[in-house]
Amino acid sequence: MYFILTFTFNCLQIVNPPKDLKKPRGKKCFFVKFFGTEDHAWIKVEQLKPYHLHKEEMIKINKGKRFQQAVDAVEEFLRKTKGKDQASSHNSSEEKNRRNSSEERGKQSAGEEKRKASLSEGKLKKGTGEGKKRVSSVSSERGSKSPLKRTQDQSPRKRGRPPKDEKDLTIPESSTVKRVMTGTVAGFKWPPSVSEVRNPGLALQHSSPAVCYQAITKKLKVCEEETGSTSIQAADSTAVNGSITPTDKKIGFLGLGLMGSGIVSNLLKMGHTVTVWNRTAEKCDLFIQEGARLGRTPAEVVSTCDITFACVSDPKAAKDLVLGPSGVLQGIRPGKCYVDMSTVDADTVTELAQVIVSRGGRFLEAPVSGNQQLSNDGMLVILAAGDRGLYEDCSSCFQAMGKTSFFLGEVGNAAKMMLIVNMVQGSFMATIAEGLTLAQVTGQSQQTLLDILNQGQLASIFLDQKCQNILQGNFKPDFYLKYIQKDLRLAIALGDSVNHPTPMAAAANEVYKRAKALDQSDNDMSAVYRAYIH
Repeated sequence: MYFILTFTFNCLQIVNPPKDLKKPRGKKCFFVKFFGTEDHAWIKVEQLKPYHLHKEEMIKINKGKRFQQAVDAVEEFLRKTKGKDQASSHNSSEEKNRRNSSEERGKQSAGEEKRKASLSEGKLKKGTGEGKKRVSSVSSERGSKSPLKRTQDQSPRKRGRPPKDEKDLTIPESSTVKRVMTGTVAGFKWPPSVSEVRNPGLALQHSSPAVCYQAITKKLKVCEEETGSTSIQAADSTAVNGSITPTDKKIGFLGLGLMGSGIVSNLLKMGHTVTVWNRTAEKCDLFIQEGARLGRTPAEVVSTCDITFACVSDPKAAKDLVLGPSGVLQGIRPGKCYVDMSTVDADTVTELAQVIVSRGGRFLEAPVSGNQQLSNDGMLVILAAGDRGLYEDCSSCFQAMGKTSFFLGEVGNAAKMMLIVNMVQGSFMATIAEGLTLAQVTGQSQQTLLDILNQGQLASIFLDQKCQNILQGNFKPDFYLKYIQKDLRLAIALGDSVNHPTPMAAAANEVYKRAKALDQSDNDMSAVYRAYIH
């Protein structure tokens, strides 16, 4: 059964959930597979519209490229299915003709041998009586094993039968589904087999249910390291954030910037119940259309949700969000959970943890490593620390938004690790810009430099994308320059707090400060290149 998801315009197929996958409580929903991805989720019945009945209507409403690609994938799949059915019918007809031809040849062969045997028997009658007995005996034996009988035994009829296990490919039509099929979708036919679509380039691939659900039934693996940190990630790398059973807890999210927007989109896509708030309220509109609820203040979101996530720009914004008027702290009461995903310093996150816990709340820091594209794709890396139980409660959320998550122990550890990661990234970006400008002023081709780097040990998606930004003069923000400079500043302060020198980070920080002075703050971090050419 094919449907369109009303709030994200995804094309879906209802499939059978694994036996050990429990249905969410209090929800009348189906387990579905998203066309164009390996994702599975529980989706509420009222959020589904039959594909064939509403396709044209949805195409008019949504002009997005992703929806059109999903429609193309479904149509291509249906064409291939129809083609296979026709081919199967043609093959069946040919097989029948071959059987008839084989039986006819068998009859002709039997008749010919019978005629020869009769002639031979006539000649032998002229022989001695002993010869007659011997011929009679031989003739009797031949009669017991006639060529016709052998031909029938060897008929391809048995070989042409479908294997018994093909019955396993049919989807049982449940009573719940039958009830949904009444009314507006009564004339819609169920497909006879389970099929699935994968999308590296919208290529289609079919497999049996055992293969379809192999990734779903795998459990999360927890990897212990010598440092005592743990990571939780999808056990099958081919379905990084698919096969997710959303938590039945109510989720809140504060802050819909470059990172927060992608995170919320993926939480909704995977079936989570989400309430959103943003300082600029207009940014909430898109997510309300996708099924999110609107919170009027941070305090209201926290008081109405079980777990509230926040992702804001810097330490000051993080503190104001919690401690300010109608802030998070006013909505905290025993049992309420707060997860701060902002990249801030360890002192700030420790202070926030203390005030949350003092009100009976639970606290987890969970800054993310990535950029806007990775956020949209659900491929972030989450670094968490604090309440271990809360970390485990956030499992389905972390799977929806990221490809892996690490638990690093006590509050403050994730903040420190995140600053170190961004210090390395920011310094590397400044070095890339420095190399490209040096190539230019010495008469070397910048494109050739990139080609050489892409063939060497430094080759990476980050290197290629940022160099392409520079070569094309495209500095649309994927990671704001002002935020990487902020992280470098905080990393340098972290080094100072333990008397550890950070001269490379300090040098890179100065280049970013110059880029900010050239009005590059709201551009991508790759705009640091402009600090070298002005």
